[in-house]
Amino acid sequence: MSRAPITKTGSERLRAELDRLKSTERPRIIAAIAEARAHGDLKENAEYHAARELQSFTEGRIAQLEGLLSTAEVIDVSRLNAGKRVVFGATVDLEDEDSGAAVTYQIVGDLEADIKQNLIAVSSPIARALIGKSAGDSFEFTAPNGVKHYEIIDVRYL
Repeated sequence: MSRAPITKTGSERLRAELDRLKSTERPRIIAAIAEARAHGDLKENAEYHAARELQSFTEGRIAQLEGLLSTAEVIDVSRLNAGKRVVFGATVDLEDEDSGAAVTYQIVGDLEADIKQNLIAVSSPIARALIGKSAGDSFEFTAPNGVKHYEIIDVRYL
């Protein structure tokens, strides 16, 4: 079985979510089920059914997080010594050669990718195009809306 790479920060974020689900959400849901059960007839008790559905969702997420974390390979990005070359964990400043717009991405594992936070998966097309390049290089990749041309302005390991 292959181990999925994840940054130390991403691992800590997932562990914090797991801890919150186990220590806060799980007891709150159990209390809600007990309260709804006390109201009587369970067949027509919407509160009970909603609490049980939430419990099922929460237990599924707990199992998913435990599974992901048990197979993840945590990589401390601050200890990487790749210089100005782009590898997993790099924070990359890019400039769109067509529009001049600047953007910054960090290349992370699939488990922690979140485009809203500029965390791109190592398996994404743009990350695959970046890997192995250095500051000052230009590259292109095929995005859903066409071919994009970027220049790598800087590469950092935070």
